[in-house]
Amino acid sequence: METIGYVLLGVALMLVLNHLKSKYLDFAAQSPLDYAKNDPQFDLREHLNGPIECEGVIYGPTGRVTSRFVGNFEAEWDGNKGYMREEFRYDSGTVQNREWHLTLGNDGGIKAEAPDLIGTGSGTQMGSAVQLKYRIKLPDEAGGHVLDTIDWMYLAPNGTIVNRSQFRKFGFKVAELVATMRKKEVA
Repeated sequence: METIGYVLLGVALMLVLNHLKSKYLDFAAQSPLDYAKNDPQFDLREHLNGPIECEGVIYGPTGRVTSRFVGNFEAEWDGNKGYMREEFRYDSGTVQNREWHLTLGNDGGIKAEAPDLIGTGSGTQMGSAVQLKYRIKLPDEAGGHVLDTIDWMYLAPNGTIVNRSQFRKFGFKVAELVATMRKKEVA
């Protein structure tokens, strides 16, 4: 019986340490305040506006690239209310269309809605970064899973946006996305 007790104690200790790591030392431990004094200042109405091109990769739970994509977005704003249409083309040949409705508060708060979100997402733009948290339902052909998402966008000095998102199920990271976004050159 002693051996089982030690095994259970070890499992419990590992779960507690993993929880503490993810809460204080991991990607999810970032705060918008970490970027409050960074320049350039990220303003969604300016930097996510008009035609935008995007490219990126999605990593699976083992850390290997499972999908590559390019995207074309079109964003427009009316004051603090924005609408962004996204078209993704994956290396598999699949095309995905998404749309976001964004509302900015005067305090930098963000409310995000999209047809594949469960409820409303929320976030903050502060300094050179934007953070969004939301629950997303994957398409049926991708398993239909509901994932907890933390989405960070960082504004580079040249105006390019670097996006990193993590997707979790039951607290475990199941995917990660890294992408760049920049205003499309209009010919």
